Amino acid sequence: MTAPRTPPGPSRAVLGLAIVGVVAGAAAVSLGGELKDLSVYQHGGRAVLHGVSPYSRDDPVTGLPFTYPPFAAVLMAPMAPLPAWLAAGLWTGASAAALGGCVVVVRRALGRPSSAWLVLLLGTAALALEPVWQNLVFGQVNLLLMLAVLVDLLHPGRRLSGVVLGVTAGVKLTPLVLLVLLVLAGQRASAARATVVFAATVAVGFLAVPGSATYWTQRLLDPSRVGPPALAHNQSVSGVLTRALGETPPTWLWLAVAGPVALATVLVAAAHWRRGDRVLGTCLSAIAMLLASPVAWSHHWVWCVPVALVLWERRRWAAVAWTAVFVTRPILWPPWGAGRELDWGALEHLVGNAYVLAALVLVVGASRWTGPPVRPA
Repeated sequence: MTAPRTPPGPSRAVLGLAIVGVVAGAAAVSLGGELKDLSVYQHGGRAVLHGVSPYSRDDPVTGLPFTYPPFAAVLMAPMAPLPAWLAAGLWTGASAAALGGCVVVVRRALGRPSSAWLVLLLGTAALALEPVWQNLVFGQVNLLLMLAVLVDLLHPGRRLSGVVLGVTAGVKLTPLVLLVLLVLAGQRASAARATVVFAATVAVGFLAVPGSATYWTQRLLDPSRVGPPALAHNQSVSGVLTRALGETPPTWLWLAVAGPVALATVLVAAAHWRRGDRVLGTCLSAIAMLLASPVAWSHHWVWCVPVALVLWERRRWAAVAWTAVFVTRPILWPPWGAGRELDWGALEHLVGNAYVLAALVLVVGASRWTGPPVRPA
């Protein structure tokens, strides 16, 4: 009798997604496309290699400024010398692989199997989610950072847990919110390691990047540095307030609203973590990170993918509803751009802030869940 064949592992699907991503990214740029944010990353890396400040001038290709911490420019230095088509291929391939990797990591943490076909199916289906395809079109780093955070936080018992989180915070500051989760969940050693590593990234930035002080003293607290805060794509508490008030809210008001919302979200996340549901706890903390950020562009909401996977195991109707929000992207149904968000009516605010509202509904619902992390297999 012939022995049954072992089904191919999920790594094949991840590799397949990577190959497709490489081809798609390289072809897109070769045919005249433009991954704007990747170009900005390369600009920051070139500045480091040339010994100049990445904040002194905008990217000559896109006209956009480098808005990330100095350490991010250091990490981007290896990408700087590459031609645009090659950089786009490698970056898109890595992002596509990270998307598949997130599916594998989350399902494994939920105790669910992941065949190659399932990973390929879910990874391909995720391309319909607005944050995911926006991330790929712009050449953003969010899918890579999300995978790094998931791998680090879902295995807190490792000797070096927290290190990767500290590095991601050095690239984008918002993952620092996840330190609060680690502290509340009793993972203080991991939180300490993340804090030390983040401090090290700041030090590296000062040592390797000229003009680093400019970021910390001038650009950090200026939300307009990354684009109009009122733009519909800014799905954060600050964005909601900006559109409602007709102007950027004063810092005290933003903190008075976003602070309690984010803290309440992390408290719910920590409660689930302590009950053994690390995936839901991590996802909710990431939601707190997005809500609290001065600017959370829609491509930052790639966390909708692991949230959908978690909801499927708990409330399948909720998973469908959650996914529908990010596929249909109602945030762009009202008039947007050129300040038109400042003239929205009540219904337009309701629809145009859909990502934030969906997140708040999720947090309220999760605060009432006391059952097991997942459905019985």
